[in-house]
This record gives sequence, C-alpha cells and structure tokens, in this order.
Amino acid sequence: MPGTSPSPTAPPAEAVARDAHWARKLARLRARQLPEYTLRLCDDLAAKKRFDQAKLEAARLRMADAETGADPAEVERAEVELKEAKAAYEAASLSLTFRALPRPVLDGLIRRFPPTEQQAEDGDAWNPETFPAALVAAAHIERDESGTAVEGLSEQDAQELLDSWPAGEANALFAAAWQAQQISRASTEELGKD
Repeated sequence: MPGTSPSPTAPPAEAVARDAHWARKLARLRARQLPEYTLRLCDDLAAKKRFDQAKLEAARLRMADAETGADPAEVERAEVELKEAKAAYEAASLSLTFRALPRPVLDGLIRRFPPTEQQAEDGDAWNPETFPAALVAAAHIERDESGTAVEGLSEQDAQELLDSWPAGEANALFAAAWQAQQISRASTEELGKD
C-alpha cells in the first residue's frame, strides 16, 4: 500500500546474540584491575637468608620427588620450614606495592618532567632528577590491615627515600614503580597454523 511504512523487523537472533556476547566481553575488559608489583625490604638478613635457603631446599626436594620420589617426611619437613621461614621473613619485612597507571596518566607524568637539554642529549626521556619520585608517589598504593586503600607516599616522601637510601635500594624503589608500568598480562597466539 502506498504511503504506509514497512513494518519494523526484529534484528536477526544471531546479531542479538553477538551483541550480548560483545557487551559481556567489553564489560569484562573495562572491569580489569590494573596490575601491581611489590617491592619487599628486609633489614633482617638472617630471616632473609633462612627464607632463601628454605625456598631452595623445598624446590630441590620437590624436583627430587618428581624425578625419583623423595622421602615424603623430608618433603613435608621442608614445606613446614618454608612456611615458617616465609612467615618470619614477612614479619621482618616492609613492602611497598605499586600499581600501573593508566597510559594517559603515565604519559602526562612523563610530560610533566621533561629532560633538560643536556639530559635529552644524553638520551633521557624524562628528567632523572625529578621524575623518579613523581612516579614512585603516583604509582604507590598503600592498604591498611583490612585491604582498604589509604594515603601513600607523597612526592616529597619518595624523594626523601630516593635521596637517603643507598644507590642499590633507591634504584630498586624506582625500578619497582617502573616495573608496575611494564607488566603485561597479555599473550598472543597465531591462528591458522597447525
């Protein structure tokens, strides 16, 4: 009939199913948590050494058990020692956790601390005098005993630690904050190759 519009048709069921599938997938992609990286600092060298040795012994016995069958009592003893050594190490340690920043935030932070002309000539992408403390502070995530995020390091606090710690530990502090930015939980696979 002239002058009448065609009746609306429902979208194909397959398209609706694809849309629902994509909506669920997109929701999961958007809800992903940013990766975190933790730096542990232990001034109790005996606790650290005990834990390191317990890890090695437990790994050695697990490997021996897998290859030839180790004495179950010996494996159990090593696992108990590892658990106790780990608890003692963690009790003697401090930890600092760093969370990856969203890419635009990291890019903005880098732009906030451009290298000087000389630093740029030396190949620096940011000012190595000021950027490390800013990154450490921005990426640091502190949680209380209940796991709730609380205020963490300020740029001033971070700069003070970087300036007062020995070079190796100051470098480890910055490296931990930077490592959080580099974590990739992605993997790829080639399709169509058998």
